[in-house]
Amino acid sequence: MGEGETMLVAWKYRKRENSFIQSFDPRAWLIFYACYLVGLVTFWDVRYLLPFFGVALFVLFTSGVKWHEIRRAFLFIVGFVFFFAILTFLTGRGGVEHYQQEHLIRQFKASFSILGWVPTLDITVERVFYAISQFVKVSSLAIMTILIPYSLDPRLYGITFKGLGLNDKFAYAMDLTMRFIPTFARDFQLTVDAQRARGYELEKLSGGLVEQVRKMGPIFVPVIIHAIIGSEDIIDAMDLRAFGIGPRTWIDVLERRRRDDILIRIGVVLLLASVMLGVLGLGNFWVPDALLTLAGG
Repeated sequence: MGEGETMLVAWKYRKRENSFIQSFDPRAWLIFYACYLVGLVTFWDVRYLLPFFGVALFVLFTSGVKWHEIRRAFLFIVGFVFFFAILTFLTGRGGVEHYQQEHLIRQFKASFSILGWVPTLDITVERVFYAISQFVKVSSLAIMTILIPYSLDPRLYGITFKGLGLNDKFAYAMDLTMRFIPTFARDFQLTVDAQRARGYELEKLSGGLVEQVRKMGPIFVPVIIHAIIGSEDIIDAMDLRAFGIGPRTWIDVLERRRRDDILIRIGVVLLLASVMLGVLGLGNFWVPDALLTLAGG
């Protein structure tokens, strides 16, 4: 491969006018995101989750990120979340640790049996609200997370993590990690295109799961080997520049402004309030009493 193909690539970042996320210091935004994340995972009550979901939607619509930029990733994540929410609803698994009793709304039984077992679907109040809570919770997390690589300048990865208190080695490791995923995706697509040009047809793969994985060898092997060789090149380049011998200097400089301090304070207050509510036993799984009464009656 040519010299240019071993270079790391970044997410499709661009400076956006009137972007809410990009108006803050990236360190302040990551601190707020961490507080938001901890606060979000504290709750299972949909009433407490909806404000987090509202914040996520506000950030999404004010981020300046265009739909065509995040369409594939967003549809994949939403589809993934929706699939598991439906799976939890159908099987009832996952929510049993949050409720012990179920109130039946309606039951569907199949007209056939399998070895004496009749397929049955129970629709209960608890399953419905657990699926809703799960969808709202994971969707809020996914929306906030997916916007970070599209809104954080790749040139600032290292200095951002350095400014969060990490040492040079960890900061640079986080920088490389943030760049690995788009680089790996680029290499994978280049390999697929090269193999197709040689007559390799992915669409005609047949057989079981193991057989299909085996037939994907001409795709996976070159990508993995190239990733290993690329990492060796990066290590050699860092060694030649005496990386880790002394403190590292950074070209870019981040300046924290008043709005960044306000955002950090909001995040800390959100974190403390969430933890306090959790300690008080609030925010646990909840279903409306009216529905319970209706189902019981």
